[in-house]
Amino acid sequence: MREILFDQQVQILSNRFFLPGHCLMVLRAPLSYGSACPGQFIMLILPGRSVPFLPRPFCIYGLAEEPECVRLEILYRVTGEGTDSLSRLHEGDKIGLLGPLGRGFDIDPAAQRVVLVAGGMGIAPLMRLAQAYRFLLRDKEFPIICYLGAAAESHLIGRDRMEALRADLRLSTDDGSTGHRGFITELFAQDLPSYRDSNTMIYACGPLPMLKTLAHCMIGSGLSCQVSLEERMACGVGACLGCVVALSGEAPGIRYGRVCTEGPVFSLSEIDWSVQDE
Repeated sequence: MREILFDQQVQILSNRFFLPGHCLMVLRAPLSYGSACPGQFIMLILPGRSVPFLPRPFCIYGLAEEPECVRLEILYRVTGEGTDSLSRLHEGDKIGLLGPLGRGFDIDPAAQRVVLVAGGMGIAPLMRLAQAYRFLLRDKEFPIICYLGAAAESHLIGRDRMEALRADLRLSTDDGSTGHRGFITELFAQDLPSYRDSNTMIYACGPLPMLKTLAHCMIGSGLSCQVSLEERMACGVGACLGCVVALSGEAPGIRYGRVCTEGPVFSLSEIDWSVQDE
């Protein structure tokens, strides 16, 4: 079992806006975080703040091991009081860190092709996954295909990094400012027949309606897909039951899984999409 480090006080190396309302934070984390799997998440605890009083979950966007520490990159969007307070922290400030937590992506070293489907901020866990695959299979030619969608070209986060990882980028924007005009799932569905072999690994992250559409278009494809769910969490360790998701199964009635412990990564077919809220 991987070690979980509880409420470590770590140093912020940088914290900057790179798009309006979007920030990238870099943390100086203990060396134990080098074993964090792509798709796992951390909880950040604002020091000395009564509001917000709960930790906030964030997936790991980037990870680099150094001789005495691990540099963790956290990508986040400023959406409320908690993330606004987070965005006001500076280089040298300390912040509480809990993790790594949850179940990450399964990586298949025998895969012949990796397909990533990202909507908006869903690029965050998939970036770390692409880095891990590129490192693991660095000695062979290995295609990574990334479907990256956003509202507009200016909001296509992670585009440069994916290009640096030699990913085949396939873009969509809601307003048609670049790439396919429409949803990223439409672009993926057009190419889906070409992926129908057992050596293709498919991963996705994005808003719940996007994942629900993805599940629908993959029916009958014979392919599996792992998805990382974006969900609000209170504790991060399965105690509060505040982040449950309905799961499918043969038994009658609905069963639930905790996103923070059974997830945040699930098989796409494992989720009961008929009862998921949009």
